[in-house]
Order: sequence, then C-alpha cells, then structure tokens
Amino acid sequence: MSGRDLFCQPRRFGRGAALTLVFASVLVAGAATGSLPQELGGGRRGASGSATPSTAPAGRSQDVTRAAEKAAADGKSPMEAAERAVSRSGDRWAAVYSEGEYEQFEESLDGRYTGVGLEARRERDGRIEVTKVQSGSPAASAGVRAGDRLRSVDGRSVDGLPVTDVVSLLRGDAKGASAGTTVRLGLERGTRAWSEILRRALLSTDSVTVHRHPGAVTVLTIAAFTKGVGDSVRTAVRQAPAGAGIVLDLRGNSGGLVTEAVATASAFLDGGLVATYDVDGDQRALHAEAGGDTTRPLVVLVDGGTMSAAELLTGALQDRGRAVVVGSRTFGKGSVQMPNRLPDGSVAELTVGHYRTPAGHKVDGHGITPDLEADDGALARAETVLSGLGDAS
Repeated sequence: MSGRDLFCQPRRFGRGAALTLVFASVLVAGAATGSLPQELGGGRRGASGSATPSTAPAGRSQDVTRAAEKAAADGKSPMEAAERAVSRSGDRWAAVYSEGEYEQFEESLDGRYTGVGLEARRERDGRIEVTKVQSGSPAASAGVRAGDRLRSVDGRSVDGLPVTDVVSLLRGDAKGASAGTTVRLGLERGTRAWSEILRRALLSTDSVTVHRHPGAVTVLTIAAFTKGVGDSVRTAVRQAPAGAGIVLDLRGNSGGLVTEAVATASAFLDGGLVATYDVDGDQRALHAEAGGDTTRPLVVLVDGGTMSAAELLTGALQDRGRAVVVGSRTFGKGSVQMPNRLPDGSVAELTVGHYRTPAGHKVDGHGITPDLEADDGALARAETVLSGLGDAS
C-alpha cells in the first residue's frame, strides 16, 4: 500500500463523502484518504470557485439540521449532534466536517495540501518506506530520499500502521495542524537512524504525470481530479507523438472535481453523453465538449481504488466504445451528496442521488467491470492491448 500526505481525511469520519453535489472521493487501496468537492449543478459557488454549502433538499438532511439547531439552542455542540443524527441515517456516505476541515477541502480543489511532501508505502513486513519526495518540499529540504524508512512520526512508531494513518500523522489531522506547524520524523537509511524536525507547508501537487514508453505509448497517470486536470490532459494528448496510443492510468484515483472528469472525457470524445445523475428524483445529464481526439488508441487502467468521478470517466469511455478498460473491478462509489451548513459553521451532508453511465449502468455498489481482467503486470497488459488497437486502426 502507498500514499502521500495529501487530501487526508480525518479518521473519525471513516470513508468520507464529498461536499457540494459531489461524487465523494477517498484515496483508498494504497493511497491517502481525502475528499475533493464539486457541485454538479443547481447549487451555488463562491467567488473563488470553491464549493459553497447550500441548504440541502427536504428529507433526512432536515433531521440533521434540526438536531444541530436544537443542540445550539441548548448550549451543546451542533457538530456532535449532527454526527449522531448522521450515524442514525443509514447513509454510509454521510459525513460531518468542521469548518476548518471544510477549508482544507477547498484547498484541495486547487491541488494544494498541507504536509511535508512525502509519498510512502507499507511493505509486506509492515515497514513504511518513502517512495517519493516532492521537489522543493520540507522533506526534500531536509534531505529525505526515496527508499528511506519512516520509523516514527512525533515519537509514535508507524510500523504496521495503515498508510492512511501514517499520512494522517504526517499532516497532523488529529491536531488540526496547519502550515508552519512542526512534525518530528524518525528515519532510517541503511545502518543510519536519525530524526528530523520538519515544518509543514502548503504544497501544490501535479495530479497529472506523463511518461513516454517505448513503442509510441504515452502513459497519462491521473492521481485525482483537481482543478486544471482536464486542460493538462488535453495538452498531453496534443503533445503526444503522432499516432501514439495512450494509456490513461486511473488506478488509485479516488475521484475529485466532476467538471475535471468531464473535461478529461472531452479530450477523447467529440461531444455526447458522459453520465446521467439524479438529485432527489430530478434527472440531469453531463455532456462532453466537442472536438476531442477520437482516433488515438486508448486504454484505461483501473483497480479497486478507482472511485467516484474516476469511475464516471471510465464508464463514459467504456460505454461510448472509446476505450478498452483493463485492470480489476473499480470501487463502486457513485452517489451524489448535498451539504448543509450548521449553526457552528460545520458542514453535514447526506446522499441525495446516484449517477449512471451512458448505457444506464449503476455504479454505486457495483463498480465498473473491466473489459480485460489484470492484476499483476496490469500496465504491461494495457500496453499490449494498446499495441493491438494500434495495429487494428
């Protein structure tokens, strides 16, 4: 398992949901947990472009709101009252966020996060190994390298912990840590063991990475659908060598901004339906823009950590016959949430609808079934499939 100190959701919420008419996103199956809010339509947006909580439609959300308002009138915690009401709702994607946590989600919209710039994974023996250090980050400035073993965070041993817990410690979620706060890392490299005190910083992440592989293959890896991803994918497609096939790697992609997933679909489609969804029974649709590249061979690579908006994109490209999907069944998160601001500034959300692929397939609880199953060596299998598509075109 692997993850970075990015988009980490506080552990008390378990698997979270997103914030304004969103497809909730949680980095799971080898990544850090988190949420990336985005409205699908009908809600309000702040001037900055971040999601602005609005009053949720009638239903269970009213019960949560009433519970929070009564608690406030009684001098008790509205947030705690809302959490109790949400836990009784039976909605597995429901969640309550403090005002500060909501602000962190707004940061994540812009591809920003508070952390030290590490990516890590848990080895089979339970050790936590640093897999990547972001350039210019506090970790890079301290000389931390890929391959170093992370032994402890603020004196707590991390051996055997889930990567999501390690990420939460790095970010200081339990303390509500912000940029400028410090964290002590216990590290090991070969026979050397030492500690470093790092100061957390507000960092930016590039959610799209491009790799040129032999045989005219371009691999586009999308970690999450943060702001600007659609434009980045379009640029990468335009800059790919003429006739080169593309592998769109969505493994471990928890979703994010739905508009960016649609924009990414638009890079490969010439308009048309991307998905349908309902909000309290009101049916709506998402469409791609015209003018995408419809000729390059395309393979989408997925796994059990492919969620939400990433599943929306996968389903659209599969149903529209634009791509061959390779990998393992996706997570199955296809619900729509509506937020509601509570008296103390916290935000509660409940599910108000679900989305379907262009062919009408329900994603929530089902996931996307790949055209070709592959686990170990999935990327190599995807490239083999891509070469076949190229020969056939």
